[in-house]
Amino acid sequence: MKNIYFLATVLFTILLASCSKDNETPKAVNEEELITTLKVTLVPVSEGNTIVLTTRDLDGDGPNEPEITISSNLIAGVTYNGTIEFLDETKSPADNITEEVEEEADEHQIFYTIGSGLDVAVTATNLDSEGNLLGTEFELTANTASSGPLTFTLRHEPTKPNDGLSSAGGETDIEATFSITVE
Repeated sequence: MKNIYFLATVLFTILLASCSKDNETPKAVNEEELITTLKVTLVPVSEGNTIVLTTRDLDGDGPNEPEITISSNLIAGVTYNGTIEFLDETKSPADNITEEVEEEADEHQIFYTIGSGLDVAVTATNLDSEGNLLGTEFELTANTASSGPLTFTLRHEPTKPNDGLSSAGGETDIEATFSITVE
């Protein structure tokens, strides 16, 4: 009788070991990328100078404020083709996060918020695979001489389509505000 109990115990142990979850394939983890730098390049459709807006925050939420640079003022009446780059400059060479944002376009959207006093119009020109706005490429028209804030916001997993930033939901990956002057 002892042999039967021993045999039953051994079989039960083998059965438990074979049912272990250790053999399951682990789910892929899509870690959030670090974005230290947002770079906006504005190329005039007609003649004029290319303008670059950059915010760089290498210490993240550390004590130092982001470094914000604007290469020159916009010109009234000029339309610019714009592109946005997202970089992780804590690595050498810097990781270009823009590629991942564009590969995962269905899960991202860039929003442009034009502040009070600034007379520009901004329209996204690239789309995700579902035909919804992405916004890493855009058109900016500087209408009249003016000044004010222009904010670029990258949202992860927004509701698409949406009526703008206020109804998009999702999480903000990076947001940068530039004090723009149109002359």
